[in-house]
Amino acid sequence: MTIKEKGYAHWDGEFLDKKFPWWPITRYGIKLTFRRKQFKFIFPLSLLPAVFFLAGIYVSERLEDFPFFGRETVEFLQINPSYFKAYLASSFMIFLIVIIVIFCGSGLICDDLKHNALQLYFSRPIKKKDYFFGKTAVIVFFLFILTLVPGLVFFIMKLVFSGSFKFFVSYPWLPLSIIGYSVVVTAFFSFFTLFLSSLSKNRRYVTILIFGTYILSDIFYRIFYDIFSNHYFSLLSLRANLQQVGAVFFSQKTPYPIHWIYSLLVLSGICVLAGFVLKKKVKGVEIVK
Repeated sequence: MTIKEKGYAHWDGEFLDKKFPWWPITRYGIKLTFRRKQFKFIFPLSLLPAVFFLAGIYVSERLEDFPFFGRETVEFLQINPSYFKAYLASSFMIFLIVIIVIFCGSGLICDDLKHNALQLYFSRPIKKKDYFFGKTAVIVFFLFILTLVPGLVFFIMKLVFSGSFKFFVSYPWLPLSIIGYSVVVTAFFSFFTLFLSSLSKNRRYVTILIFGTYILSDIFYRIFYDIFSNHYFSLLSLRANLQQVGAVFFSQKTPYPIHWIYSLLVLSGICVLAGFVLKKKVKGVEIVK
């Protein structure tokens, strides 16, 4: 009986270049986030501030119907760039962003490292940039819902409730400020979260790293400021740096008496460091066509 040896057959096909090869990664990441029980409760709650601020815009156009409001409330309901900054760059909003990125971003790379899934990703016709873009898009999706979308809705509804374009004529640059600051905050937290997610194979450790780094940065600032009374120590605080940059975007006075460019440099430096570490940590075999 003749025994024949069958070798590997050559594949004569060709790879199909998809327009968005990163989309399956993003779609799965979003679905996985919504499957978390705690997230289903926390995410709707994180949108409540947007509802309150939107209600404030409505009330601001009908203050005569609410005579019981005090002076401070009436001053707050004067809709101007400061109102938008109060939503997008407040300490509470930045804290909410940290909570959201913990749920949607802490396991993005961490879980792949834990299950040795990087080789599976790169055995497909995708590149590192597609992998990173797909993971980043998960964070972008949730943070834009929290920042960019409400900010633009506030602006549009202000025009609708007032019934004129007077607000737009007064602040034609405001939509660009909303977009610009939302992009800056989202980009920073995307780099920050993916960077910390790549440092461990344990999702709980990454969660502690994200939350702890944010909280400790603020604590260190307050400790050193109390000792030396120097506002430059605010550069240690992630929250303070984001608020400094936010004030500039909305043409408001910066909360700390130092130049905002230093805060921007600190945030940019963290992003550059994160990008360098991610490039070194995420390794796999890429397919060469």
